[in-house]
Amino acid sequence: MHTVRIPRHARLALVLFLYPALTLAASCNEFLKYGNPSDTPQHASDHLVLLCRTGYALAHSPDCKEPVWVAEHLLASRPKKVKRSDDFRPDTDLEEGERSELSDYAGCGYDRGHMAPAEDMSWDATAMSQSFLLSNMSPQVGVGFNQQIWKTLEMKVRSWAKIRGDLYIFTGPIYASNDIKRTHDDAKGVCIPTHYYKIIYDPKRFEAIAFVLPNAKLVTKDLPTYITSVDQVEELTGLDFLSKLKKEIQKTIEAKVQSKMWSTN
Repeated sequence: MHTVRIPRHARLALVLFLYPALTLAASCNEFLKYGNPSDTPQHASDHLVLLCRTGYALAHSPDCKEPVWVAEHLLASRPKKVKRSDDFRPDTDLEEGERSELSDYAGCGYDRGHMAPAEDMSWDATAMSQSFLLSNMSPQVGVGFNQQIWKTLEMKVRSWAKIRGDLYIFTGPIYASNDIKRTHDDAKGVCIPTHYYKIIYDPKRFEAIAFVLPNAKLVTKDLPTYITSVDQVEELTGLDFLSKLKKEIQKTIEAKVQSKMWSTN
């Protein structure tokens, strides 16, 4: 297992600066049934924007111009009906200067990496199109990461949803440095994460599996070595996942590190 360590003072600075308390909007209830990850007292003075979409909800950072977390609810009962739309565009629900633009990614050397994958939205045309809003994107290394190991993880999650029937997914960036780099080395560009996390929760089995992957060229077969605990993701991000579970259940689920990948049989 790969462990990411961030100096305590760096974690505190990032938590206080990047993650706010958000009020749960009615249209987000499906995705945040088990709690709003940034709804904690320590985030009350921050200024994230909560966006509720057809297929996901997210908390957007106006400073970093990307999501802090994106929440999905995957159901095996939703049939695949629509093709990938590829209509990348700025999110006009966000103010200019507080959102990413196509120019932020053009020629920057990073992929526009989906946090809520487009393939997860193939059950609905609106959900598919909304997945290409830049508010759902983050700068990811392309070859060896977004196009390989990250894509494989997304495929695994969909296969687990087919078997398990009902999964809740949380995805987002990690900044394991005081010196946050941005696209085009521009102070107004999009923050480039050092790592990404993905948490998958099965509410029927009361199980969770979590991953933290460096934003770098990786070997796809090494994916199981990036399994970690929900507690570790919370330590790295300052977020609080699954907060609406009973505390004793939450504590048990979040402390466990799965010994291997969930079965696809």
